[in-house]
Amino acid sequence: MTVDFTAELAAARVLAIIRGTGTAAAVATGRALLAEGVRLVEVALTTPGALRAIEAIRSDAPAGSLVGAGTVLTAAAVADVAAAGAQFVVTPAVVDSIPEAARRGLPVAAGALTPTEAYAAVRMGASAVKLFPASLGGPAYLKAVRDPFPDIPFVAVGGVGLDHLHSYLDAGAVAVGVGGPLVGDAASGGSLDDLRARARAYLAAVAERPA
Repeated sequence: MTVDFTAELAAARVLAIIRGTGTAAAVATGRALLAEGVRLVEVALTTPGALRAIEAIRSDAPAGSLVGAGTVLTAAAVADVAAAGAQFVVTPAVVDSIPEAARRGLPVAAGALTPTEAYAAVRMGASAVKLFPASLGGPAYLKAVRDPFPDIPFVAVGGVGLDHLHSYLDAGAVAVGVGGPLVGDAASGGSLDDLRARARAYLAAVAERPA
């Protein structure tokens, strides 16, 4: 089944980014986030055992959720994450994985910072552009980059704390991608109870800014 990734981003508003130190903690983190109602979860390939974590989280993910792979740089990595069951791909930059994922029908949120990079990413097949690091220019920069590209779905990623979330959504982000401010140390064995509380706070905040 083809995933309308842009629609999923717009509906979910939050993409959780798991970058951990071990497979078991990453899996526990992903399952806790999904159980709280976070619909989009990305496991960065810099996490040890990331492919196993993606496979495990995907195996019992709730209906309506999507599990993806982040920091996907190469065509070979796309093949690996597809085999693990990833439903979307995220990159930190304009890299070789974008056209390969698009060729396979895997939606891509491609990392870009400048207007030139954003345009190039879409030309290569990206479904959305991950403005990264968003904190470098803040919501005002997001708006400035988005103005000439109103049809590109932008996801603000990098330093998007709970206090900044509304500002990015109001500036036109279709969604925000959140790692540390949401996941904290859970993906390295930290408290899952604290993680669940943060997830509820983020979901409550995005509920105030429906698509």
